[in-house]
Amino acid sequence: MPAAAAALASADPPPAMPPASGTGGPAARRDFYWLRSFLAGGIAGCCAKTTVAPLDRVKVLLQAHNHHYKHLGVFSTLRAVPQKEGYLGLYKGNGAMMIRIFPYGAIQFMAFEQYKTLITTKLGISGHVHRLMAGSMAGMTAVICTYPLDVVRVRLAFQVKGEHTYTGIIHAFKTIYAKEGGFLGFYRGLMPTILGMAPYAGVSFFTFGTLKSVGLSHAPTLLGRPSSDNPNVLVLKTHINLLCGGVAGAIAQTISYPFDVTRRRMQLGTVLPEFEKCL
Repeated sequence: MPAAAAALASADPPPAMPPASGTGGPAARRDFYWLRSFLAGGIAGCCAKTTVAPLDRVKVLLQAHNHHYKHLGVFSTLRAVPQKEGYLGLYKGNGAMMIRIFPYGAIQFMAFEQYKTLITTKLGISGHVHRLMAGSMAGMTAVICTYPLDVVRVRLAFQVKGEHTYTGIIHAFKTIYAKEGGFLGFYRGLMPTILGMAPYAGVSFFTFGTLKSVGLSHAPTLLGRPSSDNPNVLVLKTHINLLCGGVAGAIAQTISYPFDVTRRRMQLGTVLPEFEKCL
């Protein structure tokens, strides 16, 4: 989930909380803010991932050249999967993704605050640079900690009805641990994952910043609005902000896509045909 790391790094800090009377001061209110943000982000992530789960499964099938679908395109595969495996076949592996979202978010939130403090106090770096560094490092930490669930999700998503190697999430964990070298079996493809996060974050930030500055300088009244915190500062309108973020994410994803293909092939290394194995 490199997009989550980039979003966290670019996110605004939590708003300042006014002093509260009685029990529960600013610290408690700040903790509530992070809890609320964590829960809202997790639920939103579950909804978003479930919405795009059919496309995600098609991507896994085509990236690793599943022999049932490798001769088809994206839309042909979207039609072929329900015909062969039923409509629930489009959601294979989505359960493992739902389980992964909340620990990923929790680790990322906690690591981001720790890294931000460490970078500020030890290295003396502040501003957007330290948020970018902290966000990238927090994303890498969350990816490493939850990577086994991603491997299991991909293994389940690659299976085709009638040719199941794994019966479910727990069985997949047990089988991979027993047959693929213990815990190391859950970290196949980790290196291209980590390497792909750097260009993704860099291109995403650069593209978004460029689109924002160009838009506000050439069409400030059409694309911008006064900031709620400082009316003298222009910020992008909400729908323009989303559009710029989408374009930046698409360009960054395209540039880092070879790393994604490599990761998928390595994650599926032992279940691919002998001549396609990438160990």
